[in-house]
Amino acid sequence: MAHPKRRTSSATRDKRRSHHKLTPKAVTICPNTGELHLRHKAYVVDGDLYHNGQLAIKNYTSVAAPAAAGDTGSDEE
Repeated sequence: MAHPKRRTSSATRDKRRSHHKLTPKAVTICPNTGELHLRHKAYVVDGDLYHNGQLAIKNYTSVAAPAAAGDTGSDEE
């Protein structure tokens, strides 16, 4: 098994890690609705689902919404 011959100094270690940073997400303003949204993702505005600046589904409801709304969180009966 390989082992380092010398201890890596903190300066060398930090230089190597200098590029390990987060980049901001690419957000765009929709020309039709004026909403900020993530690029290449569908987004909901006033109950309607939009994608690529066009109305995709009118009166959109999330699939997970009914299960979350019906769950009270307690197991007592």
